[in-house]
Amino acid sequence: MEVLLPHSLDEALAMKAERPEATPIAGGTDLMVDLNFGRRRPPAMIDLSRVAELATWQQDGGHVFLGSGLTYATIIKEMRAFKPLVQASRSVGSPQIRNRGTVGGNLGTASPAGDALPVLAAYDADVVVRSRARGERSMPWHAFLTGPKKTALAADELIVGARWPHRRGPGSFSKIGTRNAMVIAVAGLCLVIDEENGRVKVALGSVGPTILRATEAEQQIAAAMASSGAWQDPSITIPDQVIDEFGELVAAAAKPLDDVRGTAAYRRHGCRVLARRAITWALDERRLPAWL
Repeated sequence: MEVLLPHSLDEALAMKAERPEATPIAGGTDLMVDLNFGRRRPPAMIDLSRVAELATWQQDGGHVFLGSGLTYATIIKEMRAFKPLVQASRSVGSPQIRNRGTVGGNLGTASPAGDALPVLAAYDADVVVRSRARGERSMPWHAFLTGPKKTALAADELIVGARWPHRRGPGSFSKIGTRNAMVIAVAGLCLVIDEENGRVKVALGSVGPTILRATEAEQQIAAAMASSGAWQDPSITIPDQVIDEFGELVAAAAKPLDDVRGTAAYRRHGCRVLARRAITWALDERRLPAWL
């Protein structure tokens, strides 16, 4: 197996154009598992860990750009304003894995269990890709993630990062697993409140062939907040019945299967519980004084 070692994005794109069959590798926390178990044996790999342009993030004009090579450890340290993303990053593997693993790896692997992916979906993120021949293009997360471990990435393209509009409002990421740490999610959920547009966004992981948005639940809780006046006055309490209905609608949006990590029924129940917790946390956070 040949390993190519670019030191810039231009060099990496040139290598990918010349060797489209080469598999990109950054942290290797997913790819190396497949290699070790003999599930994959690419003829070549392009090691992107030396490409500094990919290991950055920035805010510009109300948008956030997250480079595909930024590690989870760096996200935890530098992106504290993005609570759901930080929480998802903290849930990834061990400290050693967080020091190597990247969101770009989650996107490239396209596993529905990727912890960062429900966050990007709740953020309404676009995935930015680039090729030497055609330049840069971006596509919504749901257009990029085409199926279980399948993406819309062309053979000569590399994932540059993800971009989303920065909205004001609380949010969280949580997941259920067979233990508290170093575990693949049985069910994962990200909830984000968009105060500016009066929206609640909910994305689910590990409960379908790819990441899912619970759109009916989003509309139900946003409408309940509008009719009660809670958007204007965060101190207004949303009835428990509405919260329970929200949980049921989130569970109904799941499309789980039975597997070795959990049954479909358990996954739906997990989504229901995670949804009620997440919306309760968010509503409670809205009531806190602004200076806290």
